[in-house]
Amino acid sequence: MLQDHNDKHKKHELPREELLQDLGDLFKIFGDTTRIRIMFALYEGELSVGAISELLGMTQPAISHQLKTLKAANLVSGRRQGKEIFYHLSDEHVKSIIAAGYEHLIE
Repeated sequence: MLQDHNDKHKKHELPREELLQDLGDLFKIFGDTTRIRIMFALYEGELSVGAISELLGMTQPAISHQLKTLKAANLVSGRRQGKEIFYHLSDEHVKSIIAAGYEHLIE
């Protein structure tokens, strides 16, 4: 894990290059405002594509396109109920990333 910057007695090592590349790619996904808006919409619980579309004032195909990207990055997951899929944030890590970024901005 990350080391304390003030501890000069510990050897400083970077994670493997592949992990750093993956981390950079993850943060690129957070760089799109539409995807951030979708994740904020899902922060409190699950919603259907139609509900997200209505909430964000966007078309369902546009929402579905962004959800595909978020699913591929394991940031959101879906649960099928009949013909509808209800999306939610994948885990508490995703919530923590969103909350930490938001708190950093409003301080």
